[in-house]
Amino acid sequence: MSWQPPGGGGGGPWGGGGSPWGRGGGVRPPDFEGLLRRLQERIRNLLPGKTGRGKGVFVVIAAVIVLWLASGIYVVDPDELGVVLRFGAYNRRAEPGLNYHLPAPFESVLIPKVTRINRIEIGYRSGVARDVPEESLMLTGDENIVDINFTVFYLIKNAQDYLFNIRDPDGTVKVAAESAMREIIGHTLIASALAEGRGKIETDTKTLLQQILDSYHSGIEVTQVQLQKVDPPAPVIDAFRDVQSAKIDQQRYINEAQTYSNNLVPVAQGDAARVVQEAQAYKAQVVLQAQGDAARFNSVYTAYKAAPDVTAKRLYIETLEGILKDTNKVMVDKSASGAGVVPYLPLPTFAAPAKPAGSQP
Repeated sequence: MSWQPPGGGGGGPWGGGGSPWGRGGGVRPPDFEGLLRRLQERIRNLLPGKTGRGKGVFVVIAAVIVLWLASGIYVVDPDELGVVLRFGAYNRRAEPGLNYHLPAPFESVLIPKVTRINRIEIGYRSGVARDVPEESLMLTGDENIVDINFTVFYLIKNAQDYLFNIRDPDGTVKVAAESAMREIIGHTLIASALAEGRGKIETDTKTLLQQILDSYHSGIEVTQVQLQKVDPPAPVIDAFRDVQSAKIDQQRYINEAQTYSNNLVPVAQGDAARVVQEAQAYKAQVVLQAQGDAARFNSVYTAYKAAPDVTAKRLYIETLEGILKDTNKVMVDKSASGAGVVPYLPLPTFAAPAKPAGSQP
């Protein structure tokens, strides 16, 4: 269906000679010069020195600009570190004090606390005083289950890595710490975990956790891993304690037996050595005495061969001396029997020691 203008002709929908601005009864063209003049007039009205309304608008615009520029002023506290982003990307660091960055949307700043010690609880929640079994139950190296609650303390050592390399710092530390603890407990016997091995578990877990976080370039430094509780699972803790008590008694009995053995064996060995030495001494004494008797007999025999009478008499006297020296002796003088004197002389009384003065007879 073709367009037919009123009054005929083929001038198109605008009338006239085919031009939209033609005069053949169509729409008149816009007045560009008038539009430009009106725009210029409005701009002049906004400038100062014209009207009160223009001054007010200028003041408002100026105030907005000043506030926008002042929005880039910020303060970094002594325990903080500023990280300036330009169009969302890292640009520079800001040290503690008064600082400035370009207003949004050009630059922004993140201010993490780099000296604050952060705390992550694993296996329990102190705020609500409850255990979290899915975090705390772990398998030991000897295939026992142990219930462990521990706390991880960390601080930020590299703010740029901390802000941009990990999405959830606390969640990352929590998962990595739980993984490190399970790794260490998996190589530890339950007896050691419950007793003297706690310090080694803390140290080894801290070292392994730091290695994991460094591999992520997390910018986090682990300051301490602290065990809060290391126990058998609650349903079997009484039976486990009975077993441990029995093991302790067993070890005590072994130690007592070993102590008794250590005391008895040296005494027996000492007695045996003493008996052997006494036997050896007796043997040497008997041999030497026999040798002395034989030598004495040989010397007497030699003397007897040289002077039999003298030697026989000396032997007789020595024999009587040996027999009579330990016996009580009484001498009787036959020549004094007729003189009214009893011929009796108790020689042992003369040899008795004198009693001290004042003693009973």
